[in-house]
Amino acid sequence: MALATAFAWLAFPLSALAAAGLELPLVFSDGAVLQRDRPLPVWGRAAPGTEVEVEFDGRQARARAGDDGRWSLQLPAHAAGGPYELVVRAGGERKRIGDVLVGEVWLASGQSNMEWPLAQTLHGAEDVAAAGDAQLRHFKVPKSWAEAPRSQLEGGQWQAAAPGTAGEFSAIGYHFARQLRQTLQVPVGIIDSTWGGSSIEAWMSASMLGLDAAALEAKMSARRAEDAKVEAQVRQRVAAWPAVDPASDAFAAAVLDDGAWATVKVPSHWEPQGYAGMDGTAWYRTTFELSAREAAAGVTLGLGQIDDSDTTWVNGVRVGGVNNGWNVPRVYTVQPGVLRAGLNTLAVRVQDDGGGGGITGSLDQLYLQPQGGPRRPLAGEWRFRTAQVRVSLQDDRNQIDTLLYNAMIHPLQPYALAGAIWYQGEANASDTGAYVYRGQFKDMIEGWRAGFQAPRLPFLWVQLAPFGAGDRLAADGSVLDSSWATLRESQSAALALPATGQAVITDVGDTHDIHPRDKRTPGDRLARIARHLAYGDAAIAWTGPVFRAAEVKGDSLVLRFEHADGALAARGGGALRGFELAGRDGRFHPAQARIEGDSVVLRSDAVKRPAIARYGWSDDPHAANLVGRDGLPASPFRTAEW
Repeated sequence: MALATAFAWLAFPLSALAAAGLELPLVFSDGAVLQRDRPLPVWGRAAPGTEVEVEFDGRQARARAGDDGRWSLQLPAHAAGGPYELVVRAGGERKRIGDVLVGEVWLASGQSNMEWPLAQTLHGAEDVAAAGDAQLRHFKVPKSWAEAPRSQLEGGQWQAAAPGTAGEFSAIGYHFARQLRQTLQVPVGIIDSTWGGSSIEAWMSASMLGLDAAALEAKMSARRAEDAKVEAQVRQRVAAWPAVDPASDAFAAAVLDDGAWATVKVPSHWEPQGYAGMDGTAWYRTTFELSAREAAAGVTLGLGQIDDSDTTWVNGVRVGGVNNGWNVPRVYTVQPGVLRAGLNTLAVRVQDDGGGGGITGSLDQLYLQPQGGPRRPLAGEWRFRTAQVRVSLQDDRNQIDTLLYNAMIHPLQPYALAGAIWYQGEANASDTGAYVYRGQFKDMIEGWRAGFQAPRLPFLWVQLAPFGAGDRLAADGSVLDSSWATLRESQSAALALPATGQAVITDVGDTHDIHPRDKRTPGDRLARIARHLAYGDAAIAWTGPVFRAAEVKGDSLVLRFEHADGALAARGGGALRGFELAGRDGRFHPAQARIEGDSVVLRSDAVKRPAIARYGWSDDPHAANLVGRDGLPASPFRTAEW
């Protein structure tokens, strides 16, 4: 979407907007779920000075459109139920919104792990098949961005959960809503406003970021200039190769002079390798060697996750392909007749329709495995050239201050909500960004609450899952520091705000995949927190043990925990793992840990005078196994900063 079209409507004079007639935010549409038991804001546009009347289940409220055509009012609180009609009249116009339910409405936001669709999860097929609940509904906000706050969404509609619709629902949002439906027995609506790869800054307003109009414009101007420079460089780079038909298989040949091609690292998106903003079709080529015996037996190729579509050839013979499966691991069987002893040629045509492009995934997903033999790595430098591409730095808008807030959150305000659930942070887990996040996250939560006119709006989030992002290691292999651990600590710091909760999932992640496929667990844990914080269920176990204090006792450090309830344990039994101790030199060593009531006692032969401890302090703390009541895991932490 170009800037000129993205914001053209903002340039209309107010009279033209008003002349467009009666308008409601798109979230007020057929099948909507409204929040129960609290006043219901309704707003929109009409001709200036027009009296607007809103009727809902026999109750009415009136407002008059201002000189700019804007109007707003509140309907009285309504108990759960439905379906009802919402009718809006202004002048001679009338809008009727049907099949409206009243129940619980939650906003789900963040990046790809919250966006992740139900159909592509660990239990996706069975969950989609069982998704028949007309009172569980989902509204998907389209990915969109704007340099100024919008009053209207770009699109979206309410859908009831059914096998034909639920596959595209936010998986975590669906599991969260399903648990609330079973517990509360009222309609539940999820508003899904997510964008994979987005930074927290993009979800914040200028005021949340501490930027005045001049400072924001200066940042935007600098970004536009830098984007123009990068675009020119990429265009110059791809101009070295004449465009060819994207459907051509000319570059699949077993014998081909690719000496004029570039080289790129695989696995990796092509954008950070000098092709920022590039979408379209490109080719990859590499070779591998086989013995006569291996060629006669056949091989399996693992080609990672190709973003978005691929067609793959070996020695000029097509051996596989997936259409529009950016997150689908490619595993292709190559029959013996295709292979030869000695050098074999592998060619992959990649079609990227937007966002990141290329052969991605983890190192262990790129392999060649002869029949009956061990895997051999295919990761490394491959030959690369474009076929037919376009270059535009519009797809990285999800990284730029305010743009997603303006287009995907602001138009929803002040829709009445029960609360918000959030899963984001991977994009900010850098050496500098991870620590800055603790202030940003608090500011965003408070800013969203102000925008939704709900100062104590429950705000719940999923802590980052374990993932092998790359700890900073000492010479002996121990972890010096971890940006992912620091970001988890920044997330935990927001628990100082009222009505907040954190779902810890150290037992759910995937070392090799930033998108763990188990979305039931985080959805269920968020629902537990909601039942406690938002709905007053005092009996439910909703959090794991939380570190609160440390005390030195001789050569040991005693850690005390809240929410332990005398039930500290090691997940799965056995010894506690994941704890480290350091003296005042800040050098950490593995610690022996034992449980004493609601405390954990640590000691290490390498640390005679313990000063500080840390737990699960790595990008991938899957081995950390301290749990409490009902097996809920303790959050990673450190007893002091260093």
